[in-house]
Amino acid sequence: MRETPLTNCEKDFVKKSVAENRRIDGRQPYDTRKAKITFGVDRGSCQVQLGQTRVFAQVSCEVAEPKPSRPSDGILFVNLELSPMACPSFEAGRLSDYGVELNRLLERCLKESRCLDTESLCITTGEKVWSIRVDVHVLNHDGNIIDAASIAAISVLAHFRRPDVTVSGTEITIHPIEERDPVPLSVHHMPLCVTFAFFEQGKYLVVDPTDLEEKVMDGKMVIGMNKHREICTLQITGDIQLEKDQVLRCSNIAVVKVTEMTELIHKALDNDRQVRASGGKFGFAESISIEKVTSNQMKGSEINMEDAEEQASALVLSDQDSETPSDTIEDEETVVHVLNKGVGSIGQGGASQWTIDEEEAEKMQTEVKFKMTRTKSAHKNLPTATDGDLGDNSEEEETIVLGQDMKIISQQERQNSQKMQTKTGDVKMKKGKKYMKK
Repeated sequence: MRETPLTNCEKDFVKKSVAENRRIDGRQPYDTRKAKITFGVDRGSCQVQLGQTRVFAQVSCEVAEPKPSRPSDGILFVNLELSPMACPSFEAGRLSDYGVELNRLLERCLKESRCLDTESLCITTGEKVWSIRVDVHVLNHDGNIIDAASIAAISVLAHFRRPDVTVSGTEITIHPIEERDPVPLSVHHMPLCVTFAFFEQGKYLVVDPTDLEEKVMDGKMVIGMNKHREICTLQITGDIQLEKDQVLRCSNIAVVKVTEMTELIHKALDNDRQVRASGGKFGFAESISIEKVTSNQMKGSEINMEDAEEQASALVLSDQDSETPSDTIEDEETVVHVLNKGVGSIGQGGASQWTIDEEEAEKMQTEVKFKMTRTKSAHKNLPTATDGDLGDNSEEEETIVLGQDMKIISQQERQNSQKMQTKTGDVKMKKGKKYMKK
C-alpha cells in the first residue's frame, strides 16, 4: 500500500511552524519526546515507546562456530523488521530501501562501536562461541524509528542473561537456568542514536522529528554517540549541505541527549532488578497504563497572539474607515432572543418563513374566483349568431365567442333559416289580402 502524500497546505504549515520555533506537538526545536522503557518477564525482552513510536526488541543466543578470521570472538547479529502493523506503507516479508538503511545504520552503531565484548562470548577457541541475535520489531511508526530502535537494542543487551557454560577437556556443558544463575553480557558502553532534521537547506533544525516532519524535511543527520563523548557513527541523508559549525553544534546537542537517555536506561534496569529481587510484579502487563481520558493528555503550550491581534485590529479599523456606496442597502440588524442558557432564536417567532401564510392563500383563491366570474359574465353578454350582418356579401366571417349554452351554427344553416323566414312572411301577406277581399 502506497503512502498517502501530504498536501501543500500541510507542508507549508509545518515549515512555517518550524521557522517560528514551534512544533505541531507543542515541543521546542531541541526537545525530544518522552521515552518509556519496559522489560518483559523473560530476560532479554524490552519495549520502548518514544512518543507514539513503539519498538519491541528481543535477544536470543545459540552456540555456533566462530568466523575463521576471528576464531576467539563471538558473533553479534542485528535484525530490524518493519511490518505493515507499524505503517501500511511497509511490506511484509521483505525490507524496503528505508528498512535496509535503518538496519545497516543500527548494525553499524552497535557492532563497529564494539559496545559488546565479543571475546567474552568464546567457549573454545576456533570451535564454539556464543552467537547473540538482536531482533527489533517496529510496532508503530510515528517518526524517528532509529532512535527508538537503538535505545531498545542496547537496553535489551544489558538486560539479557546467557546460560552458564562449563568446559572439561572436550566436553562442553551448558547449565540450565534452574541449576546455575545466568551470566550477563559484558557491555562496555551504550551507543545511542540522535536524529536531527533540517529545513530550508539547513537554516532550521529540530531534534527527534515526527513522521509528519520527516516527510517535509530536506534532509537529516543521525549521530551515534555514547555518554563519553565518543562518536560511534555519523550519517547524513537528503539534499542538504552542512557546514562544520552545524555538525559541531549538533554533536554538542547529542551529548546532552545521550547522557539523559543513558541515565534513563540505567534507572529502568535498576528498577527491574529491584522488583525481581523483592518478588514484586513485573513485565509488560504491569506497565500498561489504564485507558483513561487523561492518559494521552499533553501539556498546554502558550501561543503568542500579539501579531494576530494587531492585524485584526488594523482590519477592523480599515473596514470602519471605508465608506459604503450610497446605492447599497445595508442589512437590518438581526435580533437574537435568548430562550435559555445556550439556546437562541434568530428572527421573530422562530418559524420557517419559506411557506405562504393562510391569509395570503385565501386572498389568492378569492382573486382567482373573482376573475373567473368576470370572464363568465363577459361571455354571456356577447352577441348571438343571428345578430349583426351575416349576409352572403360579407367577405370575411366574424369570429364569435360562444358561451356554454350556445350552439355553433354553420353558414349553410344560417342561409336556410333566412329563406324559411322570407317564405313564411309571403304566406302571411297573401292570407291578409284574401281576408281583405272578403
